Amino acid sequence: MKIYRYIARDVAGGRRKGLTQAVSSNDVLNWLREQGFTPISINEISGHTAQSWRTIHQKRIKSADLAAFCWQLATMLDGGIPITTAFDTIAEDIENSRLQQVLQQLSEKVKKGQSFSESIAEFPKVFNRLSCAIILAGETSGNLAEAMNKLADHFDSRDKLAKKVKGAMAYPIFVFTFIVLIVVFIMAFIIPRFRTIFDQLGGELPALTRGFMGFYDILRYNLHFIIGFVLLLIVSAVLISKTKKGHCLFSRIVLVAPLFGKVINQAFVAMFCRTMSTLLAAGVSVLDALDILTGMTGNDIIKSAVMETRKNIVDGSNISLSMATAGFFPNMVVKMMQVGEESGSLPTVLEKTSNHYERKVDSTITTMLSLLEPIMIVTVGAIVLAVVLALYMPIFTMSNVAG
Repeated sequence: MKIYRYIARDVAGGRRKGLTQAVSSNDVLNWLREQGFTPISINEISGHTAQSWRTIHQKRIKSADLAAFCWQLATMLDGGIPITTAFDTIAEDIENSRLQQVLQQLSEKVKKGQSFSESIAEFPKVFNRLSCAIILAGETSGNLAEAMNKLADHFDSRDKLAKKVKGAMAYPIFVFTFIVLIVVFIMAFIIPRFRTIFDQLGGELPALTRGFMGFYDILRYNLHFIIGFVLLLIVSAVLISKTKKGHCLFSRIVLVAPLFGKVINQAFVAMFCRTMSTLLAAGVSVLDALDILTGMTGNDIIKSAVMETRKNIVDGSNISLSMATAGFFPNMVVKMMQVGEESGSLPTVLEKTSNHYERKVDSTITTMLSLLEPIMIVTVGAIVLAVVLALYMPIFTMSNVAG
């Protein structure tokens, strides 16, 4: 496929220009005429420019981009603007070039007679099954604008929750990397100079310094073995995680990991309740909603709990009892689900439950960071103190002897 830059005029006489992929310039010409455009010029681009275009169009579409698109589309549909016109208008202003290309293709498919839900189903990497289900429900009920608003709220909530979890992970990773860099700097530049000084001074070194230097020599002369061992562990872990039992084992480890496991559990529960609320409010059945949720997590333990819940419902059990039997969901979620079933207001109850668990995620992250910060400070201080004592004790000792 080649990259072509085109300039054309639409029916109203407006100037249109852009980039597209095609086998030949004739294909681009035919495509422009199918869109009702009058071609002015078509030029092939190649080399660095074409590679840059491909790189841009491989850019990941974030939840924030999808939320903005859904809100814009909902607003335009509420204003009575045809959906294809809305696609074209949003595509002109949107910053994410990959999403822009997807919207252009969606517009073409809808103009050819496909429904919106059928069209987005052809882009599973952009619009997941949840998006397809909500849009299909909106089309069926005749209220697509409301469905798009619900979908926008879902993407926005998911984006905020993901940022919270990533922020919780980023701080300890940054501090750990900082500690490693300090140790590498000390071992590469500080210790060798002090060793030269000790050799020039002569005499017996204190026990702490001898032990420290011995540890340094072990690391220095066996560094290639240590790096090889670490790489072997990483490769082994990756290979084991690709097996069914190994993936299940790592899924369990992630959920029981100190501090981080609690955040991941709460984040999933919040996402589960929010997604269920969105789907049920849009008119999607409980079984279809659980089926969609099964595909929204890669954790085997969580996926197994959702699948077991669905199986129990199919066997005739109610939702709350099925979730309790699965053994993963907290008691509060089960009780709230029971209240929602009995009152007939399940989407509303689930939304409130989701808000509660999102606040719990915030609280857990705040507590975790307040605990990690002093631990990290003490760790850095202990490393620096050990190095200072080990390297300066011989100098102080020899000074006293000389005195």
